[in-house]
Amino acid sequence: MTIRAFLEEHFRHFNAASALDSARGYERHLAGGGEMMVTLAGAMSTAELGRSLAEMIRRGKVHAITCTGANLEEDVFNLIAHEHYVRIADWRDLTPEDEQGLLERHLNRVTDTCIPEEEAVRRIERAVLEHWSDADHAGEPMFPHEFLMGILRSGKLEPSYQADPKDSWLLAAAEAGIPVYVPGWEDSTLGNIFAARVIDGTLKTSATVKSGIDYMIHLTEWYTRKAAAGISVGFFQIGGGIAGDFPICVVPMLRQDLGRDVPLWGYFSQISDSTTSYGSYSGAVPAEKITWEKIAPDTPRYMIESDATIVAPLIFGYLLDW
Repeated sequence: MTIRAFLEEHFRHFNAASALDSARGYERHLAGGGEMMVTLAGAMSTAELGRSLAEMIRRGKVHAITCTGANLEEDVFNLIAHEHYVRIADWRDLTPEDEQGLLERHLNRVTDTCIPEEEAVRRIERAVLEHWSDADHAGEPMFPHEFLMGILRSGKLEPSYQADPKDSWLLAAAEAGIPVYVPGWEDSTLGNIFAARVIDGTLKTSATVKSGIDYMIHLTEWYTRKAAAGISVGFFQIGGGIAGDFPICVVPMLRQDLGRDVPLWGYFSQISDSTTSYGSYSGAVPAEKITWEKIAPDTPRYMIESDATIVAPLIFGYLLDW
């Protein structure tokens, strides 16, 4: 039985039904000529979502990505250091002393998975510092994702690949030429390293890396072009936080602050395990976005309260007809 057939047969009620409804709505949106923004919060790259997301990009089912700085870099970390990752099966039972032991082994834990400091972080630091320095000296700033895409395109890391490059969503995005937005990049590991190199004088200026405002301006131009072409853009949100909050705001900004007649988002779906509560934005029901002029009362909208590491690959598998 395929994933698609399995979901059609068994996902009939509650969050399972919401997941299937979301997948069907996603499919209808694309079939009607629409495109899709996918947002990545949490640790979806370390969860290896690229195993399905990269194929979604290659098949033309994802047209833009917004992600946290962690998800941007961790896709590349996994690509070049996969065999050095350490999985902690009993992570719920770790004591503070166990955690200190992981630190002393230079292993940075993300739930059940430890990212190796030297093999992943420091190797990419050395590679990207060269690109930062070149841009710094040339006075040619770029976006955070463009530096990493440049490294991937250069082929310098290919001899070091430890994961199948077809499972890298960032590499797929680079090859497909779709836009990537990384708001708040400075709170990531590489963002911290970049700031440190500016502080210690290795790099002359922080302007070498473009900011979140630059990303918003680029997103404004991208969304306006889609609107002018009559293309409805949907919004598939994994988790909450800045990865979702940043891009969805481009619509009310265009309409209310710039006075432009652009359409609202044409589809909305969110996978979140945040309990819906007053003041909990990540867990807020989609209808709340109507008051912010992000979606309309008749916008297809779905809320799946479940673990994204389970639900997202199933929805993508459905859409890929696996």
